[in-house]
Amino acid sequence: LPGLAISQRRHPPALLPPARHGQPLCRHSPVPREADSHAVSHTAGCLVQDLLQLLGESRRLTRAALHLLLLPHLTELSLRSCPGLVSNAITQLITVRCQNLSSLDLKGCSRVPTAALVDLLEGLPRLSKLGLAETQANTQVLAAVGSCCRRLRELDVSHCQKVAPDSLLHLAYDQTESALCCPALRVLLAQGIEPKAHSQDLVRALAFVLLALPSLEFLANSYLREALCLIHTQQFSGAQGLPGFPSLEELARRRQGARAAGGDSWLTLPLRRVEEVEDPFLPTFCSVCPEVAEAAVSLSDGPGTSWGSLAWSRLTQLAVHCTGHRGRGLAEMLPVAQGLGAQLQSLSLHGFSYDDEFSFCALLNCCHNLAAFSSHLSVPAGPVRPADAVPNGEPAAEPQDWELDLLHHPFPKLRHFSLGLASSCEPLPSQHATVLRASLASLLSHSPRLETLALLSIPFSLDGVFQKVLAAPGAALRNLRELSLAESQVSSPTLHCLLALDNGLSSLNLAGCPAIHRRDYDQLLRTVRKERLELDIAWQ
Repeated sequence: LPGLAISQRRHPPALLPPARHGQPLCRHSPVPREADSHAVSHTAGCLVQDLLQLLGESRRLTRAALHLLLLPHLTELSLRSCPGLVSNAITQLITVRCQNLSSLDLKGCSRVPTAALVDLLEGLPRLSKLGLAETQANTQVLAAVGSCCRRLRELDVSHCQKVAPDSLLHLAYDQTESALCCPALRVLLAQGIEPKAHSQDLVRALAFVLLALPSLEFLANSYLREALCLIHTQQFSGAQGLPGFPSLEELARRRQGARAAGGDSWLTLPLRRVEEVEDPFLPTFCSVCPEVAEAAVSLSDGPGTSWGSLAWSRLTQLAVHCTGHRGRGLAEMLPVAQGLGAQLQSLSLHGFSYDDEFSFCALLNCCHNLAAFSSHLSVPAGPVRPADAVPNGEPAAEPQDWELDLLHHPFPKLRHFSLGLASSCEPLPSQHATVLRASLASLLSHSPRLETLALLSIPFSLDGVFQKVLAAPGAALRNLRELSLAESQVSSPTLHCLLALDNGLSSLNLAGCPAIHRRDYDQLLRTVRKERLELDIAWQ
């Protein structure tokens, strides 16, 4: 583009700093032997784990090699890439050799019998993260986890066919000691655990776990909503407990008593992340889980959501998805953005309609502390004039008035931004396009830390947007690493200007760009080779 002074990015060979006279090239700072030994062990353990993952994913790992690589240096061990090699003998070796393990992932290792899993867990009391998904884990294994792994913070028992709803009770309560277990457990993944007869059995088991585990922040199971509703209504009279376990009423009284000592007698849970929250149940989730920091909400085609019930004062990550056929207008999200926008660090909005042309910039004005933003919008329906056309059918010139003061704040923390418009036969109205152009130019010009940018299926030319951004003073796009313009309108000269930026761009996606042809793609590749850029370009 004319008038732009842009430096080129090259990769010269690394040079050693010049040594002063009489000074050796290699200098060693004195390190205490104990710290040095710990650092070497940690490094060796990381290298062994990386090697195991590489060999496993490439299907070159043998059982003999696995025997050799199970070393005492390991603090983290994942065998999910080679489940067919993991047997009873391997788990015995892990128990003997890998006493320092804090993280163990056995996902898919279904050849290990239940008894071997119990012996393994009894010999690894330092575990803080454990993956048993798709294994032969059962009630005895979960009981061993609860009684032996006191430091455990994360557990995955998803899709374990031998885990019944009642098995979860043994994870949270030790019958032999008559005491609650897993005081540090924060994450429990229990997807795929289905009730064998009555769904209420699983609902009560999940309610038991939620009430018994004092530190639980995330529970993944499709019946979580029903369990939270049971706790919210506290209708425990019909929930008959198992012999040897405290009742739900007793657990609820114990939790309420602990909160009453702190001045709050309402029954709440410490969950900080919830998923698949349907809009009618928002009040229940907010009431029972007031400390939620990350939420995924689903909106149907029903009446508008009462965002006034969204009383999550600690919410920092919000994802909202419209699941109905009609969708919702983006302007419906303005109340929640006005109430929580300043504290949001991540916002994802999908399935909304871009009806009000000022709704997008109004939303961003409320969320200036975002680190990540993602949205996929549909264009408004109805007879409108296309964005890049005039009544006589000739292409319209790009608007030159960029003085629209639409965004009132910079975005100093924004690192990831993605905006897509759904491909449809409906054109984007010209007024919407003008406002969106100005909003994007302002956003990109005032986001100095932006690393990934995706502008997908944008139905107007982005040349003017990037020209405005590159001509602006400051560090716009200087930290950009990944750029996707798939199915958007952008010209080859603009792309060459973007390649000339000194920003370490490593990925460029041009799939489906109508203005980029084979000759343009070949010229971009020649520029990459000539300038020795470490850049991958995708094109149809």
